[in-house]
Amino acid sequence: MSPDSKVDAKRLPTELAEDRTEMAALRVGLAIDRTTLAWIRTTLGMSSFGLGMIGFFRSAREHAETPESVRLHEGAIHFGVLLVSIGVIASVLVAISHLSMLRKLRAGEIPVPAAWPLSITICLLLSLLAVGGLWVVFRG
Repeated sequence: MSPDSKVDAKRLPTELAEDRTEMAALRVGLAIDRTTLAWIRTTLGMSSFGLGMIGFFRSAREHAETPESVRLHEGAIHFGVLLVSIGVIASVLVAISHLSMLRKLRAGEIPVPAAWPLSITICLLLSLLAVGGLWVVFRG
């Protein structure tokens, strides 16, 4: 038996439980940070894709100025702006959620997941955006 285990054996169970609780809170805080970083990566990807679409269709329009290329470029501008807007709004909401969760964790409260998660909201918005984009492209 090592000297450290003898010291731990003499400690009260409540002291050990407090140590475990502090470590659990640290793990939850780190998990919140990882989730926030994943959201930041996702929102940057959405915004970058929107800007990339605008640039791609702009170059297609400059290469061949046809009514179809003009229509596609204008559609890409609307679609790209919506993607960038969704990315910015999601980033702000994620920052608010992150700060709220950390505040609750520091206050000793248990952070509770939202009844309507941000991920579902963003998924629905992107689905509506995709359906709208397909409708515009295929309507002629």
